[in-house]
Amino acid sequence: MGTQIGELVEKEIIELDALSNKTVGVDSFNILYQFLSNIRGQDGSPLMDSEGNVTSHLTGLFYRTTNLLSRDIKPVFVFDGKPHSLKEKTREKRRAIRTAAEQKMLEAKEKGDLETAKKFAQQTSRLTKEMVEEAKLLAEFMGLPVIQAPSDGEAQISQMTEKGKLFGCVSQDFDSLLFGTPVLLRNITIGGKRKVPGRNIYVESFPEKIELQKALEKNEIDRKKLVWIAILIGNDFNEKFPKIGPKTALKLVKEFDDFESIIKKTTQEIDFDWKEVEKIFLEPEYEDNFKIEFKNADKEKIIELLCEKHQFSKERVSGTLERLQKKLDEKGQQSALGQWF
Repeated sequence: MGTQIGELVEKEIIELDALSNKTVGVDSFNILYQFLSNIRGQDGSPLMDSEGNVTSHLTGLFYRTTNLLSRDIKPVFVFDGKPHSLKEKTREKRRAIRTAAEQKMLEAKEKGDLETAKKFAQQTSRLTKEMVEEAKLLAEFMGLPVIQAPSDGEAQISQMTEKGKLFGCVSQDFDSLLFGTPVLLRNITIGGKRKVPGRNIYVESFPEKIELQKALEKNEIDRKKLVWIAILIGNDFNEKFPKIGPKTALKLVKEFDDFESIIKKTTQEIDFDWKEVEKIFLEPEYEDNFKIEFKNADKEKIIELLCEKHQFSKERVSGTLERLQKKLDEKGQQSALGQWF
């Protein structure tokens, strides 16, 4: 969900190859939810194996990641830890939306309206512990680093990027800018088209690079005031102030230099600790004991997980792995990944 500060930032369209030889941090929960939402059948049902286990997330993770690797882009998968207590309202809201969408999906299916059923099905995605663990396993079998964040994955990536360990944060959400990432990379792990939220419409999407410093300079604010904007328009930790959008919020933070004065100006009574929300973004939880190490992929374990356990096409999976290794071999010394398996 994140925060809706997108219209205030400058988005630079880039080619994926511009990220060649770059190590990027992937907001894993964010992209796995994208895969679960977008990789579905005609009636909106997620991809599943014969046992009824959802596999959309593994499909997206495997094929989109091999695409990045073929371009010499080195992904580091960072997973969320324990959510902050202030996120509970957001989680409750998401559960309610999911439950309502499931009911509407079933009603549409009963009427034979597959288009409507698919629209609501995309709002029913659930990411279970088992799915997360298998995603971690697949990344490890592919020889890629997996890092467990203490809380928000975006917060972890932002600090790693700020310290020069990563080039940027791969996520569809803008929250990483609030956490301090210098570079946000969007539309990196999705295909040429993306779904418009809440509508069964797809639009062309292109890889984007957003630089925090440029966003701050464009709006003539500092990062703290960007966080204030997110507090005013809503984020994962607090509901939005009524009748305040990004442009009004920007005007308010430029008018006042303390948030208490902004609250008085809005004449709103708030039921949350805004200082705690500010602290979450400006002083994010961060694990400093991590290791970024790329290893050889284990082809047999990849095939065992995807093909033997979840009935992926062995021919297609093996072919994808072999084509990737061939590309890396052709690049030779120019490739940062070298011999992959």
